[in-house]
Amino acid sequence: MKKVSYNLYTNMIKKRIISPLQNFIKTESASGILLLAATLLALIWANSPFRDSYNHLWEYKIGFKSEHFELYKPLILWINDGLMAVFFFLIGLEIKREFLIGELNSTKKLAFPLFGALGGMLFPILFFYLLNKNPETSHGWGVPMATDIAFSLAVLNTLGKRIPLSLKVFLTAFAIVDDIGAVLVIALFYSTSIDITLISIAIGLLAFLYFIAHKGFYSHYVTFMFGAVIWVLFLKAGIHPTVAGILMAFAVPIRQKVHTPEFIANLSQIMDNIKKAKVAPKPILSKEQVAEIDNLDHWIEDYQSPLQLLEHKLHDLVAYAIIPIFALANAGVLIDGDANLDTSLIINIALCLILGNSIGITTIITTVKKLKIIEVPKDINAQHIVGVSFLAGIGFTMAIFIASLAFAKSPEFLGSAKIGVLLGSLVSAIIGYLILRYNKTDEIDNEEELSAS
Repeated sequence: MKKVSYNLYTNMIKKRIISPLQNFIKTESASGILLLAATLLALIWANSPFRDSYNHLWEYKIGFKSEHFELYKPLILWINDGLMAVFFFLIGLEIKREFLIGELNSTKKLAFPLFGALGGMLFPILFFYLLNKNPETSHGWGVPMATDIAFSLAVLNTLGKRIPLSLKVFLTAFAIVDDIGAVLVIALFYSTSIDITLISIAIGLLAFLYFIAHKGFYSHYVTFMFGAVIWVLFLKAGIHPTVAGILMAFAVPIRQKVHTPEFIANLSQIMDNIKKAKVAPKPILSKEQVAEIDNLDHWIEDYQSPLQLLEHKLHDLVAYAIIPIFALANAGVLIDGDANLDTSLIINIALCLILGNSIGITTIITTVKKLKIIEVPKDINAQHIVGVSFLAGIGFTMAIFIASLAFAKSPEFLGSAKIGVLLGSLVSAIIGYLILRYNKTDEIDNEEELSAS
């Protein structure tokens, strides 16, 4: 029994520590491929003879309204305001996990991706202001500052064992820090006039959730009900409701009620009790066995981290459904010689993604490394940094999302911004891939990297 318990313990350690990062990277890579397919489908559909059906679908209004309350919006807004709130909720869970137990849980661990993210946010904004000559498009400065983790990891993983694990961890942590910056930008600069009364009620509800979570109470159902109300309050208050998704994530506790040794001891006892229990004459469980299964459910619920469980359940939903649907709804830009597009805005955003990120990240990382403010892992060389800095210019999901906020009332600028994002992301991906593909360093040993297969 001791050997069985030890094996169970070893397997659980592997599943809880090693597998999550492997699965995260694999999921993001597969999501990147699906995202690309959805993007191509949207572009083909929007430029086909059936383009009217594409536009009519996303403008179709659904919801409900009454004399005193209305929630009746086009389908594309349900996607951008509703489904993307779930996406941001997942980002919030990832941010909280990384800050508490992951790659951002100490100053030393945070320093490397933090400075990289600062370069990847500040330089694209600076480039945008230097290149932008039209006051009407100045509100789009936030578009080129966000990295798409799904696409960037998908490109990185195509390189297999040429890439060290530490570089994948850096890109993941970098993108999470980058997401924090993007969320702050959306909350502070891309929200409309704020209704103080409604936002005060929402903050009060959030404070209550934080309090009861701190006291050890947590329920998925309570979180969902409060989350729905808070989402509506944010929407009606004038702050983009995706911000509510981030804030709700911090109300989900990470701690377990029961730790591994106690769980394994009780698991072993339950196994023994099931073996000793009377066997029902029919092919069903006996009352004693049902009781032990209920007992097992109780221990499993207490053993699982609520945050980890939600993150695990939402990852596939977001990666394989929400993000591709977002791409399908938002990437369909009419590319036509007669289309009313702003060429300067297209070039501006594309250059900001390509050059702003690559120059910014490389410059900042090189500078702080020479000043010995950060310590770069030994298996990451200068060419790795340059290659990843170009991959950071893949700004698809968040960039298009911010563009939809910045140019919501200017269709011609919105279409131009989307084309700029697509063009800049494509060029960034190709350059980053080629730099990393022809890195002169020896291939990394397969045991020291996360296989992309």
